[in-house]
Amino acid sequence: MKVRTKKILRRFSLFITIPLLIIGLIILFANWKIPHDTQEYLYSNTDSIAVQKAALVLGAARYIGSRENPYFTYRIQAATELYKAGKAKAFVVSGDNRTHDYNEAEDMRNALIEAGVPDSIIYCDFAGLRTLDSIVRMNKIFGQESFIVVSQKFHNERAVFLAQYFGLTAYGYNAKDLALNRFSYRTKMREILARVKVFVDIITNKQPRHLGEEIYIN
Repeated sequence: MKVRTKKILRRFSLFITIPLLIIGLIILFANWKIPHDTQEYLYSNTDSIAVQKAALVLGAARYIGSRENPYFTYRIQAATELYKAGKAKAFVVSGDNRTHDYNEAEDMRNALIEAGVPDSIIYCDFAGLRTLDSIVRMNKIFGQESFIVVSQKFHNERAVFLAQYFGLTAYGYNAKDLALNRFSYRTKMREILARVKVFVDIITNKQPRHLGEEIYIN
């Protein structure tokens, strides 16, 4: 009886351990592959990055409670740096707009105007529900095959990787990141899983939820 119990426990252990090992290897691969394949396309200063017709600013909530979200603030600062350095002639602000009182694209547009970027060169993408959507729509809706992506480095790596998969040329301009704390820790942990989701989306041929009419960028 004891021998049989040991066999059952051993099989149960393998049943649990093997899937966990596979999941762990998948997570490790995704979080190695994406930074490895995009490292040559990421920049942290305006001197090195090539001039592009347009830059895509990826969305974030402007406020967390009553305080401004530093991820949002730093992305606006980075986009403004590109404008002042003459590295982008137009900006597409892409974010979530699912509810009436939450509009990432409009918030980014307003913040860029406040920072001195002319309203006439800012285009809103209200259907950037996910990074994948923003990247594909930059091509399908805004007609860009080569562009700059503005976000924090960890996010730019994933965005540029997706652009490469869809046959586009993207260069990441890295906004300032946050020191590791309780708030940023949660974001970094979500990013680990988001990179795995990239490969799930590729395997399942995930496409943007919304497309629509093309928008010409002057």
